[in-house]
Amino acid sequence: MSADLNKTPMIQQYWEFRNKLPPNTLLFFRVGDFYEMFGADAERGAELLGVTLTKRSGLPLAGVPYHALQTYLQKALNAGVKIAICEQTEPAKPGKLVNRALVRIITPGTTLEDTQLDAKHNNYILAIDENKNGLHAAWLDVSTAEFRIATSRERVTLLSLLQTLNPSEILVPESWQQGRTPGYLDSLLQWNLVSRTPDWQFDTKIGNGTVCKVLKVSSLAGFGISEDNAALGAAGALLNYVSETLCETPGHIKKISELCSDDAMIIDAAGTRNLELFRSAAGTREGSLLAAIDGTHTASGARLLERWLASPSRDVNVIRNRQECVEAFFRSHVVMSRVLVALAYVKDISRTLTRLQNRLRSPRELGAIRESLAQLPEIKQALEIISPSPLDAVNARIDLHEELYAMLVEALAENLPMDLEGVIRQGYDSRLDSLRNLRSDSKVWLTEFERQLQEKTDIRNLRVRYTGAFGYYIEVTKANLSKVPETWVRRQTLVNAERYTTSELRQKEQEILQADELVAQREMELYAGLVEKVLAHSASLTETAIALSELDVFAGWAQLAQTWDYCKPEVDNSDVLQITDGRHPVVEQMLHRPGMSHSFVPNSTDLSASGTQINILTGPNMAGKSTYIRQVALITLLAQIGCWVPAKSARIGIADRIFCRVGASDELSRGNSTFMVEMNETANILNNATPRSLVVLDEIGRGTSTYDGLSIAWSVAEYIHGNGECGPRTLFATHYHELTRIAEELPRVKNYCVAVREWNDEIIFVRTVVPGAADRSYGIHVARLAGLPLSVIERAKEILADLEQTNEEFRKKLEAESPAVAAVAEDAPAPRRVFPTAKVSRAPRPDPSQLSLF
Repeated sequence: MSADLNKTPMIQQYWEFRNKLPPNTLLFFRVGDFYEMFGADAERGAELLGVTLTKRSGLPLAGVPYHALQTYLQKALNAGVKIAICEQTEPAKPGKLVNRALVRIITPGTTLEDTQLDAKHNNYILAIDENKNGLHAAWLDVSTAEFRIATSRERVTLLSLLQTLNPSEILVPESWQQGRTPGYLDSLLQWNLVSRTPDWQFDTKIGNGTVCKVLKVSSLAGFGISEDNAALGAAGALLNYVSETLCETPGHIKKISELCSDDAMIIDAAGTRNLELFRSAAGTREGSLLAAIDGTHTASGARLLERWLASPSRDVNVIRNRQECVEAFFRSHVVMSRVLVALAYVKDISRTLTRLQNRLRSPRELGAIRESLAQLPEIKQALEIISPSPLDAVNARIDLHEELYAMLVEALAENLPMDLEGVIRQGYDSRLDSLRNLRSDSKVWLTEFERQLQEKTDIRNLRVRYTGAFGYYIEVTKANLSKVPETWVRRQTLVNAERYTTSELRQKEQEILQADELVAQREMELYAGLVEKVLAHSASLTETAIALSELDVFAGWAQLAQTWDYCKPEVDNSDVLQITDGRHPVVEQMLHRPGMSHSFVPNSTDLSASGTQINILTGPNMAGKSTYIRQVALITLLAQIGCWVPAKSARIGIADRIFCRVGASDELSRGNSTFMVEMNETANILNNATPRSLVVLDEIGRGTSTYDGLSIAWSVAEYIHGNGECGPRTLFATHYHELTRIAEELPRVKNYCVAVREWNDEIIFVRTVVPGAADRSYGIHVARLAGLPLSVIERAKEILADLEQTNEEFRKKLEAESPAVAAVAEDAPAPRRVFPTAKVSRAPRPDPSQLSLF
């Protein structure tokens, strides 16, 4: 690396900024029309961004054009790399070092640009800390100013809530990189960008002071948060980090709220994945529950829907209020349609305000506010048609901002440019109009001046032009140089032409450039004034945006209910789960796609924590067992977010958690086999389920041998039932037909099966769930449907017959020993239980002679 080059003032200035930046950060250093990188940054940046790496005096350098900045920022963010932007703060002057300033450090969790954000998804940055008092967390969507905290001694419970946030970046104490990271957090930290900050910033007292300072309050009591709340340490560390990346205090954050685990239904990461709430098994949004119920027309409405789906309510009053708002739209198709049409033109007000408050002030941001405000009268007028209704409270929160809207209409050009030139409407400001007229007159003068010169010199291709380097000039081709007057002054020589100027042109040039500068300055002043007037209404605009988001979700759900014949479920604090003719919300929609000729077969469900607590479900593969048990979980979840449900009728007793152990996958990167993953998820259910939980189990024990698998499945069913008077409502799908015998001994277990019909050695899937147990798996029939060679099918039948005969012989041989086997079974110790206890006889262990191997 060249010592001489490093001693130049610009490079020294570069290193002053670079040495202050955290690791994993590239510095984009503005030099004219490029953002330059030097040294190791240039080498890494060139490889990461796909730009050319060069060297000057041995110093590596690479750069990207300023106009393509957003493209390269997105590449860096996608790779989990942070970008620091260092801008020139004054025009460049010959022989003088340009002043520069660090204006932003852009990270995945703090970016604000539309091009770097998913409009329908919150972009959270999460800070977490842990001590002997539990797990503590704070999370913030910088783009919308949503700021929340949570703390819990039940670490795994809070972890489940945090996993649903899907954060873009996670902030942890610096000491965690030295092997102190709690192991149970691996699943959260493993796939996210992790940033570290000094441990002292996580101090609760310091955090309380930081939060109060940012929110400009003396105490957080007004937000219902005590000064010793353990999560304030994480909140303070988070705000310090955000302030560093924004290079200023985030003044747009106005409030903070605490999330209590008792307020929301909890669905852990396994349940979220198995139920395909946000992503299908293929990893796409299409095919997920979110996609199926998303009828929103605004970006903020889509984000609100996602938040509600991630955190279903346990408050019956909240749920019923949402249901009634949906019903108000449901009963008036005209009002619903008018509101949805108007909402389609509403822009993302929350994120627009955040960008304006953080110096990202494109003219189109104010245009978005203007276009959104234009829709408010139509929305309010439509809602008044059905007043009084539950929507009145939402409508009351919508402020028309009539004066603000009138000002924006009067001030802003109809078609807004990308930059500030031309943003102010003609006629809004008399001074600006005068300056524009002066500039316009000057351009007319230039056109006339060019015509006169052409006539005087008889040079028809003479042109009057402008460049930033030479200003205005007269260009003459070399073939006409003999006609150039002697009074003209040569400015530049080109290959095919010469450039000249005159005293008259120089004088006019000064007038034009001064007019341009004055126009730009006045337009900037006026635009800044408009921005400040808009930001003065930021609180009421934000509240209006929230109300519009709620209307968007409610109207979208009403349209969903009308289109797919959903019902309004009865939600209460009972322990029942009754669904009449329920349907899977995702599968039903997929069956109505072009080319699909099937209709969904509805099924009913009747569970109660103190009545029929466990339904054992048997039936062949492909019969629809997994679809059925998942649809029950999804209907319960939909009911608790306030949405109507795909059923003829439903009564849903509030569930505190939904556990879903469905499907098979491995975690080879973590050393876990398919069976180990299954056992880990099952252990989580058994250790955390309560009588208010809903448990959905599919094929427990299938990842190991038949005897081991059946034994585990049997024991799990016993444990869930417990010795008490109630337990978690459970749907247990299995191929172990022997497990159905447990219903003979345990009072709250009932058998169901998915019906099939046999005809000419074929099976027909009826897909109807009926009382009783299936006596066969039909595995070979399903194998034939899958296309296995006929020779394999026939050989499988022979092997099955031999095994069944062997089992029968084994059963007869074991009969003499059965009393001893039964005695051992009865003497086996009962496991510790988390459910209320009462004396209930336990079911006997299965007879090995009756085990089905297929």
